[in-house]
Amino acid sequence: MTGTVIFDALLPWPVLWALAALTGLIVAFALWRGLPGWWLRALAGIALLTGLSNPALRQEERQPLSDIVIAVVDESASQTLSDRAAQTETALDDLRARIAARANTELRVVRVTDAPEDGGTKLMTALAEALSEEPQGRVAGVVMLTDGRLHDAARAPDLPAPAHVLLSGRETDWDRRLVVRNAPAFAILGEEIELTLRVEDSGAAPETGSTVPLTIAVDGGEPMRFEVPLGRDIALPVTLPHGGMNVLQFATPEAPGELTARNNESVVQINGVRDRLRVLLVSGEPMAGERTWRNLLKSDPSVDLVHFTILRPPEKQDGVPVEELSLIAFPTRELFIEKIDEFDLIVFDRYRRRGILPSDYFANVARYVEEGGAVLVTAGPEYAGADSIYRSPLGFVLPGAPSARVVERAFRPELTELGARHPVTSGLADPWIEADTDPLRPDWGRWFRQVEIEPTQSATVALAGPDDRPLLTLDRVGDGRVALLASDQVWLWGRGYDGGGPQLDLLRRLAHWMMKEPELEEEALWAEPSGLSMRIIRRSLSEEVGPATVTAPDGTETQVPLEEVEPGRFEARWTAPRMGLYRLAEGEQSAVIALGPAAPREFEQTIAGGEALETAVAATRGGIVSMEDGLPTLRDVRPGRPAAGRGWIGLTPRGAYRTLDLTVTPLLPAWVLLALAAGLMLGAWLREARR
Repeated sequence: MTGTVIFDALLPWPVLWALAALTGLIVAFALWRGLPGWWLRALAGIALLTGLSNPALRQEERQPLSDIVIAVVDESASQTLSDRAAQTETALDDLRARIAARANTELRVVRVTDAPEDGGTKLMTALAEALSEEPQGRVAGVVMLTDGRLHDAARAPDLPAPAHVLLSGRETDWDRRLVVRNAPAFAILGEEIELTLRVEDSGAAPETGSTVPLTIAVDGGEPMRFEVPLGRDIALPVTLPHGGMNVLQFATPEAPGELTARNNESVVQINGVRDRLRVLLVSGEPMAGERTWRNLLKSDPSVDLVHFTILRPPEKQDGVPVEELSLIAFPTRELFIEKIDEFDLIVFDRYRRRGILPSDYFANVARYVEEGGAVLVTAGPEYAGADSIYRSPLGFVLPGAPSARVVERAFRPELTELGARHPVTSGLADPWIEADTDPLRPDWGRWFRQVEIEPTQSATVALAGPDDRPLLTLDRVGDGRVALLASDQVWLWGRGYDGGGPQLDLLRRLAHWMMKEPELEEEALWAEPSGLSMRIIRRSLSEEVGPATVTAPDGTETQVPLEEVEPGRFEARWTAPRMGLYRLAEGEQSAVIALGPAAPREFEQTIAGGEALETAVAATRGGIVSMEDGLPTLRDVRPGRPAAGRGWIGLTPRGAYRTLDLTVTPLLPAWVLLALAAGLMLGAWLREARR
């Protein structure tokens, strides 16, 4: 129970001060006139002013509240190194015992684990949340038990009491890590890029020589071994071997005595893209559909198109001098002999042999295909005639032989069973539609002409015309690819005739399949990462595939069943137990994928240190103490005083309490003071009157 005197004035305080001043003037005037009752008048004024100020005794019944010490315990991944976890638990137990031995003090323990998605140690965020849950007037101190490797030091809250750090780790700790300083997200195929690597030691590292071994593996292949300098940047030139995702793994072996090998390797994923796709389009004669291919290829900014239309064949020579012609001569030798290997795709659009290209040129085009090039033929009636390009050396690599018959009647292109699964044509019409009609016969616009062909044994028929005749055939020859569209009326879809059709999607996919874009491979296996989970995707022309075998970084194998989600596409979602490089395999297909960051954030810096906490600790005049030196003693310190010294850290007692009851009792009733003032004034009058 405590009591204090309070004043609950009956009049505003400015009025009371004015009355006090008036009373003082009256007393001063009486003293100046020599009135003997001046002191009685002064006492009367005081009594009157006291009554108006209404003095009262306020009594509180208080319940003392304990002081709170907040202990923030770092349990992130870096705290699992060496014996830091045991150090921290021992220090926490000692802190609990010493807090328990203090009167009126209790301990709040907040544990901090790794933030999701490789967010690191959010120590200050956890401290701010803990402070928000406690009354600031009760917090006597903050003790952080950590290795000092936090990733939100800038979010340190305003601390109402001294903050201290008990630092885990030992003076003899050292670690070696591999750092990839720059790695682009994508690179152009065929162009050299430069990665910068560094292998460095930190902490009390022993003398181990000036070089260390380094292994480099591409897409999980056989690692290549090198000796690289220690503690120096290494410029590594790299040329990507293929398009799509390229996974490069760098590693240096674990050295005896280092803290961890988790930061001794790094995985870099670089997407290989083409710079410019060079396409040669040769149109045999002007026609309505000639602009279809030109518009498609010119609309893609990554395509360099060279287009020639033969407007003046040899049979139209009429003796006009060449210098008077506005036409550009067809540079046949330059295109088909000297620079043919510079093109990624050659398109023959309704082309027929007219004596412009000798047989040796067609043979060179066939060689170009076998060595990795691509040729697409869109055929009109000329393909069935005697001057068809099939009847040239190029015919040996084309996927269909003409029967010399041209079918001219209305028909709707249809998907074949394989076409519904092939990446070039799958999804052009939804084969899962539950309808009475055949899902392989979509309601596309009609065409009116098709060349009858006999596909080769190895060719894949993706689209069919009337009476199931092959309309679009695809094939692989040597290292290259060929395609034959046995109709010249795909342009009708682009014009929207009879409802149109997926002309743009079909031709774009066809061109990119021929240029070996990875996402259009018929047989492929890849995975799309999301945190520690991955979506495994298997594309196949087969109706069934086996489970995917996932090999973890430690060699553990897991069989993951794949489910068909659409024709030719099988998927599964799988969550990995840890970050690292995983290998996938199904049948003859294989892939690698890196889950998590190139180097986990918790292991970028592993040597314990309090540098990141110095600012927050210094603001409260606290201290940073190594757990290796033992837990310091606890002392009481006043606010604003130094809160740490040799072998001790300070806590500020808060003296907080809870008010249980409050009573206010007037010291004297107002009528008593009023009567006292009246009596004094009467006494002053009588004294002065008697004189």
